[in-house]
Amino acid sequence: MSIDAIRKESRQILDSWIASCTRGGKVSRNTVAIGIVIFDHLRKDCPVSKDDTISQGGEVKGARSGLGNTLGAYGIPSSYLKEVTTRQGHQDGQRLFEQFDWGNKLIKLTAEQREQVLCELISVLLNYATNWLKRQNLKLDIDRRQAPSTWVHIIVENAKQRSGGVVEQHLIGAKLERRFKGVAIPNHPAHAGDRQTSRAGDFEISKLVYHVTTTPSRNVIQKCAENIRIGLYPILLVPTEQENKARILAQEEGIDKELSIISIEAFVALNIIELATDENKDFFGVLKEIIEIYNKRLAEVETDLSLQIQVR
Repeated sequence: MSIDAIRKESRQILDSWIASCTRGGKVSRNTVAIGIVIFDHLRKDCPVSKDDTISQGGEVKGARSGLGNTLGAYGIPSSYLKEVTTRQGHQDGQRLFEQFDWGNKLIKLTAEQREQVLCELISVLLNYATNWLKRQNLKLDIDRRQAPSTWVHIIVENAKQRSGGVVEQHLIGAKLERRFKGVAIPNHPAHAGDRQTSRAGDFEISKLVYHVTTTPSRNVIQKCAENIRIGLYPILLVPTEQENKARILAQEEGIDKELSIISIEAFVALNIIELATDENKDFFGVLKEIIEIYNKRLAEVETDLSLQIQVR
């Protein structure tokens, strides 16, 4: 088989593998990372054995310890890996090894030809990483004649397909920081709540506990119920379109009379109006101040800086 035929087959294998790993229409950073690790193994030794590349626990060697160094060698910064897990990636990586027959599909190439093909395959994955790192900020055109609740709704709607709740949480954090000057408002990665179960909610101020979610679930309602049982006052913040769902879940849990459910749009907009009136400022100026705080808070704890917001 000629090098062109092997190159073509190799690219087809990679494309098919990427398609099989695509979830929700997206190729995850995890997929990109594990693919690069596989091809890096084959650059160093080809073919490889399963015993040499897969641990007894089923993990691809080098996909955890030393992963940052491997990606760094290909120009991918360490920030690309933050908050990325490789649990599913190990299974995907082993499949990629198997589809290349542990490198035996490349065995007929000379060392130079093999290096050329593998670098070409890695470059395909590097393009995904580069595109992720270069994503544009959320640039929003705001009509100053519209109500502040409309402005916040525009932010929430534009973040919906990209945010996964990140924008909403940090927007609330920024609003609280702007409102309660002198009070330390905690700033955690948006998805840390699942791991950090000791926290009562996303934000705590005195006995108030704020929970921010774009998709209210029984789990968050039960957290609110636990807040109530220990004498705290939970406030559940959701997009306007999710208010009814949240109220039904609260009724089923029996806490609908004790739990405050407020839309994110109304919560932030009312604060803009009150602050602007109290400080004799225009509404849009206060919105821009909250966005500035939001961008700062996001940059402190998140890696996806494309979620920073520009309003004009």
